[in-house]
Amino acid sequence: MDKLFIAAIKDETFGIDYFKHIGVGKVNATYNTLRLINIYKPKIIINYGTAGAVNKNLSGIIECTKFYQRDMDVRSLNFELGETPFDEIKEIIISENGYSCGSGDNFVSKKIDMNVDVVDMEAYAIAKVCKLENIEFRCFKYISDKADENANIDWKKNLEKGAKAFSNFIDNKY
Repeated sequence: MDKLFIAAIKDETFGIDYFKHIGVGKVNATYNTLRLINIYKPKIIINYGTAGAVNKNLSGIIECTKFYQRDMDVRSLNFELGETPFDEIKEIIISENGYSCGSGDNFVSKKIDMNVDVVDMEAYAIAKVCKLENIEFRCFKYISDKADENANIDWKKNLEKGAKAFSNFIDNKY
């Protein structure tokens, strides 16, 4: 298999049947991405999912090319926010042409300390697995909410709209 399409949950890919689902959060994303790599041996992994926009100018489908771990917080030990102690990989930058994504194991509904364009719960983990396994990675996000106090309502309301937008978008690319 040349291309492997992955998303966290079926609700994000409503009506699209070629996706494999990896579950919510960085641990599920890491484990299930590795499991799928071992099964399908892809040359490229294409991740689609929803994201909250910290950059309020964003809407629709965007491509993320810079990935950060927004909930790794050991600043009290003199590490930077997002830096895993004793790990050489602090950030994953595929290209400067794209948006930054901060992944964490919480749903963002208020201001965060990290300066990123969007927030999600899996992309950093998938990007890191792909980097370590030497697999090309592309990441597309549908802006489902503004990562604010209305995020949970907006996210639920926009899941199906995002799946339709991605399906139209990807048909023109792949």
